[in-house]
Amino acid sequence: MGTNTDSSMDNLPGLVCDFTNKIQDSNGAFPGDRKITVVFVLGGPGSGKGTQCSKIVENFGFTHLSAGDLLRAEIKSGSENGTMISNMIKEGKIVPSEVTVELLKKAILESGNNKFLIDGFPRNEENRATFENVTKLEPEFILFFDCSEEEMEQRLLGRNQGRDDDNIETIRKRFRVFIESSLPVIEYYDQKGKVRKIDAMKPIDDIFEDVKAIFAVFPAKDE
Repeated sequence: MGTNTDSSMDNLPGLVCDFTNKIQDSNGAFPGDRKITVVFVLGGPGSGKGTQCSKIVENFGFTHLSAGDLLRAEIKSGSENGTMISNMIKEGKIVPSEVTVELLKKAILESGNNKFLIDGFPRNEENRATFENVTKLEPEFILFFDCSEEEMEQRLLGRNQGRDDDNIETIRKRFRVFIESSLPVIEYYDQKGKVRKIDAMKPIDDIFEDVKAIFAVFPAKDE
């Protein structure tokens, strides 16, 4: 994670350990007899992956888990770890893999579904390795929404979601983090033949036609 002089981050290793232990104690081990399908959904900020995830849920019965939403919920809870996560995001840093993976694992354990879209994760190679090691799951494939930085910036600046991190400086920092950290993950899975690339510059409905063709391997949700 690199050197950090912010005193609020000094106790990070202990906080992470305490956080993961609490979740593991309360939820037990990940069930080995449950057949779980995971699709990682990746794309730069503003690539439209959240919109498409909603359509996949509606049409194919997946449960949508957003790593970002889970982290923001933890921040809102006012917990010590929520404060730690908030500080890291403000500094433009990646949240420790153990924290994000345990939040995802908890959400999977609490769901009655067995098909999951994990949105905005893994954000780096450490995320990827930690997820596979902790959950013993590998993704069915990676859905990658490919969109130009200029288009994503325009979309983010034009939306009004009350997000503190949607200002031009932070947006560009998020682009840099995605390129430096997430592209190696996409390349890793591409070598395994698991990347399904989507042209995210198209209109929303046209994009979903491409998405539907990829998800045709799964039964459509009952009407």
